[in-house]
Amino acid sequence: MSDQPTIEPSVLAEQRGPLGLLTLNRPRSINALTHEMVGLLQAALDDWATDPDVTAVVVKGAGARGLCAGGDIVSIYQDAVSGGHGAVDFWRDEYRLNAFIASYPKPYVALMDGIVLGGGVGVSAHASHRVVTDKTRVGMPETGIGFVPDVGGTWLLSRAPGELGTLVALTAGHMTAGDAIELGLADHFVDSADLETLVDLLVDHSVEEALTKVTRPAPPSKLAEQRTWADVAFAHNTVAEILDALNRRPEPEAAEALAAIRSKSPTSLVVTLRALRAARRMTRLEEALAQEFRLAVRLLRGHDMAEGIRAQVIDKDRNPRWEPPQVADVDPVEVDAHFASLGDAELELDPTSSVGPAAAPEQEGTA
Repeated sequence: MSDQPTIEPSVLAEQRGPLGLLTLNRPRSINALTHEMVGLLQAALDDWATDPDVTAVVVKGAGARGLCAGGDIVSIYQDAVSGGHGAVDFWRDEYRLNAFIASYPKPYVALMDGIVLGGGVGVSAHASHRVVTDKTRVGMPETGIGFVPDVGGTWLLSRAPGELGTLVALTAGHMTAGDAIELGLADHFVDSADLETLVDLLVDHSVEEALTKVTRPAPPSKLAEQRTWADVAFAHNTVAEILDALNRRPEPEAAEALAAIRSKSPTSLVVTLRALRAARRMTRLEEALAQEFRLAVRLLRGHDMAEGIRAQVIDKDRNPRWEPPQVADVDPVEVDAHFASLGDAELELDPTSSVGPAAAPEQEGTA
């Protein structure tokens, strides 16, 4: 008999009656997504999409810490410093998965318990039924590592009420359950202790019936309380103007936002704001994902992404040395280059796979 420990799959796929249950299964890393996990999720969802015995799907995270802490950024860092292409292949398949989830033909219930960051948002916030809890902390922390909100993050945040999505994107701030519902990234609030009950109910009830039995009133959104000043300060179309507006606001929260933004990658901030404004005018999620893919490919080869991950995860000195170090020094020509077509390497998505809400009115000024 072998003494070798059994290695469990990084994604567990099982059927409980008519329910397909997907469990992200890397609890020690808060279920950070790998390329292998994306493939396993896609394969299971492909199978269940046409299986008449499966009527709904649930995705959850193993362990007590969260659904998913984002992508495996250590692997991305290795590609950034070595010139490898694994990260590009990962993003291509991940973004296709995000689009597939958004157009999934059956109810897809995402249990957004605990930490839900970056790639975790991609496998949950595009779901047909998005459940948050008292433990939920949702975030798109990309500007802090020299990146941009991706996995459809620019699409989601550009459609949040007022300028709250811009605030979250530029500050890389976290959202509570109430915030996530207010910003349109979630739908239902359930006590964390009731999630297993919800899964059990989904075996014998429709999604709507099951949710009705466990859904509670959502807690208030603290972010929503900031809209009066945030809608003014973040309405500008350049990061420099936003920083100046924040500097003139009397609210303590504005000062906190200002400090947070100043600590982020200047290049990422400028690219992110332009991406948000462009996504606001788009009519389909796929357009935003294609734009995010261009940006991801270009930022991978820039300075700040490797430096940001180094400072946060590799050396953990929390002291990134951005190039350029100031927003005023970001070259508009280089920013334009980030958005240019990748030619034959463009992300190709089925144009009929999902249809989003109507585009928001275009703001005045340059995107």
